[in-house]
Amino acid sequence: MDQLLNMGFPQDLASQALAATGGKSIVKATEWILNNKSSTPSPPMKPHQQHGRVDHYFHGSSSSPTLRPKNEKTMDPQINTETIEEEAREQESEAEPPLKKLKGSSWNLLAPKDLAKPPASQTRPQLNAPLAERMRPTSIDEVVGQDHLTGKGSILRVTMECDRLPSIILWGPPGTGKTSLARAIARSASHTHHFVSLSAVTAGVKEVRDAVDEARKLRKVQGLRTVLFIDEVHRFSKSQQDSFLPAVEDGSIVLFGATTENPSFHLVTPLLSRCTVLTLKRLEPPHVAILIERAVSDTIRGLVPSLRSLSVSGVHVDAEAIQLLASGCEGDARVALNALENAASSAAVRRQTLTEDPASNSIPFKRFEGGREAVTYTPSFKLAPTASSSDPPATSSDDGDGTSNTISFMKVTIDDVKEAMQCKHLAYDRAGEEHYNLISALHKSMRGGDADASLYWLVRMIEGGEEPLYIARRLVRFASEDVGLADTAALTQAVACYQACHFIGMPECNVCLAQCVAYLALAPKSVAVYEAIGEAQRVVREVGAQNEPVPMHLRNAPTKLMKELGYGEGYVYPPSQSGPTEQEYMPPSMVGRKFLNWPPYG
Repeated sequence: MDQLLNMGFPQDLASQALAATGGKSIVKATEWILNNKSSTPSPPMKPHQQHGRVDHYFHGSSSSPTLRPKNEKTMDPQINTETIEEEAREQESEAEPPLKKLKGSSWNLLAPKDLAKPPASQTRPQLNAPLAERMRPTSIDEVVGQDHLTGKGSILRVTMECDRLPSIILWGPPGTGKTSLARAIARSASHTHHFVSLSAVTAGVKEVRDAVDEARKLRKVQGLRTVLFIDEVHRFSKSQQDSFLPAVEDGSIVLFGATTENPSFHLVTPLLSRCTVLTLKRLEPPHVAILIERAVSDTIRGLVPSLRSLSVSGVHVDAEAIQLLASGCEGDARVALNALENAASSAAVRRQTLTEDPASNSIPFKRFEGGREAVTYTPSFKLAPTASSSDPPATSSDDGDGTSNTISFMKVTIDDVKEAMQCKHLAYDRAGEEHYNLISALHKSMRGGDADASLYWLVRMIEGGEEPLYIARRLVRFASEDVGLADTAALTQAVACYQACHFIGMPECNVCLAQCVAYLALAPKSVAVYEAIGEAQRVVREVGAQNEPVPMHLRNAPTKLMKELGYGEGYVYPPSQSGPTEQEYMPPSMVGRKFLNWPPYG
């Protein structure tokens, strides 16, 4: 009874309904009321009250937008349950998003016109995301520093104009725009391509196969190709990379891969043969400065939204601060933007703290007055920078309740940036390409006799965390390969350096490494031994002289039988001779062959 009364029906009508239906089912009683007009008039109710109570009973919520009629018409007691259910189905179908479910699959297929429009989550900036993420380019025209790829007549421009995207591998240092470029390309071709993004750090073969299967279904049903973007693709194993091959081969997917490592070392050859490798250059300071200024001026995605919780409506970054950010990030735009955000946030918090409670930043100062110890507080802080006459004035906003919130304009100075960039990162990977680049630079600098450059590359490796024994082993090799017979003490120096590094370790052994590097760089050079061993190896391996029999007079004869067979017969013992001995030491087919050119001018 109470439930029927809560739905707004009169008590006598509810009693009749319960009596007619046996009083066991509220649903049957409600149907009886709706199908049989009662002679007892019900109290007048507003339309939204009627709908709210009935909707709450049948669907659990009176605020459900999918069951409320558009015209808010008054409920007629003669309307039956079939009419209510039919209207509910119609409203649910109207509220259903424009998605079609593929039979037998959970893959949602968007129509091409819907794919052309980015979802609201992409158009609205995520204020909780880092500044570098919010400021990603939305089109290929916003990508800076890669004119060889995005300029007029470049390969990317041509393929985008032809609406035929190839599979590409984007290779470049961190923070140069690999992911942003891939997303911008896919967004420009969203009317013919569907974009799927995976990370090799978290995805495996299963995720790749699922994406490929859905791409094939999408192409079969709607004729759309799928752009599969794999970030950090070099982290995939060979078997995982092989899983792309059939789909790339038959055109089911267009593979976009991003990597910071050399594709020749980390990607399988069959995958490289099916993709075009595009190299992104390290950003120059002017390019990074453009991105910083763009972040400062953008009031939707840029720096200002990060500071609104601190009552900041405008930001000015000094030119010196921009220059320091652009030159100190080592070509990594992500580092520069994150440092800018940290510098601005810390400056705003510091200014807010000093403004609100100056005494909390004071130092107690004791003095004696009239024989008593008195304590006073002396401020020990610098006031926050005030806006100059050229800065926009501070404004205030009214919240509507009569209160006003002061919204200020702030500066980011070079001191703020220095504090945010206290420690620079070194681009060095002990197992990556930069490892081999630096050891090659050290080797070539010593070979060229430039001791200063050699010491510079040595320190780069040490500060990057390189194992000192690895460097010492390379110095031992250099002593024989590049110095050789020109200074036979070089090998002794290098071996002693290795032993010293082994005995004392880092950081004390850095001086031992520096001494050996300087010695080898300044020593005279000769590659005669290196070239001689190389030529001898070539002859033995390629000419077919590896099985030449040893001449009889050079063979050892430890037994009587060997002596009887002629082993060692005719050998002349040089120490027993007063002068040089005329004796052939080469096999017959190699007589007259020279490998070592020493002395070089003899």
